[in-house]
Amino acid sequence: MFALSFGLLLSDYMSRQVLNAVFPLLKAEWLLSDAQLGSLSGIVALMVGVLTFPLSLLADRWGRVRSLVIAAVVWSLATLGCAVSASYGEMFLGRFMVGVGEAAYGSVGIAVVLSVFPVTFRATLSGAFIGGGAFGSVLGVSIGGLAAQQLGWRWAFGVMGIFGLALAAIYGLVVTEKRLAPASGGRGRMPGERTAIRSMLPRLFSSVSVVCAYIGSGLQMFVAMALLAWTPSFFDRYYSLAPGKAGAAAGVFAMITGIGMISGGMVSDRLSRGSAVRKWTVAIACSLGSLVLLTAGFQLPAGAPQLVLIGAGALLCNATAGPAAAMVANLTPAAIAATAMATLTLANSLLGLAPGPAVTGMLADRLGLLGALRLVPLVAIAAGAAFAVGKLFYEKDLRRLGLLPGVPLKNLEPQP
Repeated sequence: MFALSFGLLLSDYMSRQVLNAVFPLLKAEWLLSDAQLGSLSGIVALMVGVLTFPLSLLADRWGRVRSLVIAAVVWSLATLGCAVSASYGEMFLGRFMVGVGEAAYGSVGIAVVLSVFPVTFRATLSGAFIGGGAFGSVLGVSIGGLAAQQLGWRWAFGVMGIFGLALAAIYGLVVTEKRLAPASGGRGRMPGERTAIRSMLPRLFSSVSVVCAYIGSGLQMFVAMALLAWTPSFFDRYYSLAPGKAGAAAGVFAMITGIGMISGGMVSDRLSRGSAVRKWTVAIACSLGSLVLLTAGFQLPAGAPQLVLIGAGALLCNATAGPAAAMVANLTPAAIAATAMATLTLANSLLGLAPGPAVTGMLADRLGLLGALRLVPLVAIAAGAAFAVGKLFYEKDLRRLGLLPGVPLKNLEPQP
């Protein structure tokens, strides 16, 4: 189940990030500005942010597996639509529909995964699952760049769409609600948790710490997504690499980001065995570390030292994802797990995924791409501040929500 859910997340981000690999080709063929290119990337995240909450709430009630399969079919067909686009407007519409399809996948998928594993692995699993986005980005920009160079940019989208449809069919045949029910601890059919869902929804925003987790995660995502979107263009413009090589090089940095996401979750779980509040410390350290490393890296001239610092910054720039998701899971009821993750996805989308690429593109039109990338890491200051405030209130909020101080982390699962 985890492998197939992870695979669909790879497809999700492959379809989303393949666009970045063909930025130079679209810019040349359709004479697009950087702001227009950024909008093609940002519209997907915007639709994810707008629709993730209602679609995830519907999935909690209607059926998570069924919802995931339908979502995968929609984004895959929309990606095929991008392959036949003849203008910026048609591509924008195709990307709009990619966002509609992907809107609920991340939040519902991670809720399914967390429902069948022990609570002590929440940060690790969250980091690993969310890290699939980075690895999907690796495949999207690498395979997409190679396909675009060899076959044309339309085939880059076509390959991603066909892969998504095939994986959706396999997922629908193998993973079912009945198979998930026994793994969820005998609680019965997951979407049947209807009795108190409405009364639990206020818990999504019932504490200062959970709101800070949403904000900190979203702001840090701004930095990570700006890098993922514009790294292929960075290599094209400042290292004079062809689309295939630029995509491959950008894929390496996307992979480093994914490794950081998984490692951040693992380190957070290990350090938090004695004290759950240490998750916040890990998040703060990663935010400030990415600020220092990326700021220093983009100040250097093109060359190996610059790439080393940017790579180190990429390792930390989204390592906060696992700890943030675990914090949200610890502070919200299990019956609305998908909705809680949807709220986190909403924050990530509206604060990070949507504005990150788009704002960077607008800045690039005025300051040049390098000048824009020098400003992007400053957002990590606000992210670190949000995590710091959340740390101050975390233990107090746990007590107020009925969790006794000094209880081992494995018992820190909120009860409805």
